[in-house]
Amino acid sequence: MNFIADLHMHTVASTHAYSTLQEMTDAAAERGLAAIAVTDHGVTMPGAPGKWYFENLRSVPRHFHNVMVLRGQETNILDYDGHIDVLEKDLETLDWLVASIHSVCMPKKERPTPEKVTHLWEQVCKNPRINVIGHCGAPEYAFDYEHVIPQFGAAGKLVELNESSFRTRLQYVPNCRKIMELCKKYAVPVVVDSDAHFSTLVGDFPHAEKLLEELDFPEELVVNSSKARLEAYLKEYTGVFNTSKE
Repeated sequence: MNFIADLHMHTVASTHAYSTLQEMTDAAAERGLAAIAVTDHGVTMPGAPGKWYFENLRSVPRHFHNVMVLRGQETNILDYDGHIDVLEKDLETLDWLVASIHSVCMPKKERPTPEKVTHLWEQVCKNPRINVIGHCGAPEYAFDYEHVIPQFGAAGKLVELNESSFRTRLQYVPNCRKIMELCKKYAVPVVVDSDAHFSTLVGDFPHAEKLLEELDFPEELVVNSSKARLEAYLKEYTGVFNTSKE
């Protein structure tokens, strides 16, 4: 499969990543990618970017080394009603939101149950600004996949197959497979992302690609395997859609 974009990655602004935005963009250009989304963490994550970081992303060129740069955030889900930590003032600048559960940002005294997490994702579906359902295979936060996956598709949310889960969150992998099987069953579009925290990992998805091959996953459902598909999604759901500089 020919991937033309990587739409989830972190820079030194997140403080637990190790490359600058320019280094990440350079790496994308070297791989021949048409687009990236820089998605540093929302404010609730320990070590999140500073106060003006997201609104000042407007200073980043839209195209750099022939790579389109989407100005994004990995926004943290805060509770079982699907509230997120993106700041209102930052929404004017941001093109792209990946919504993810991180246990450090969730209520400490409330135990997750499949019913609560199912409700959480149903509420996330109602937020028109969210583009991507981030790495949702955590066993601790299992939900009714059969019920919710079709809702992701109906709401225009891309379900992420996250390469980093195969490197650092191996307990997610069985659920990742189940989620991709259901995306195939219900024709729900997906996006394959690196979740890179260092420049050499940008656009590198060997484990995710292998899983898609094993499932005989339809390429037409992988939004970042085609410039035309990515541009069509961006045109419908964001204010940015031309991956070419012209």
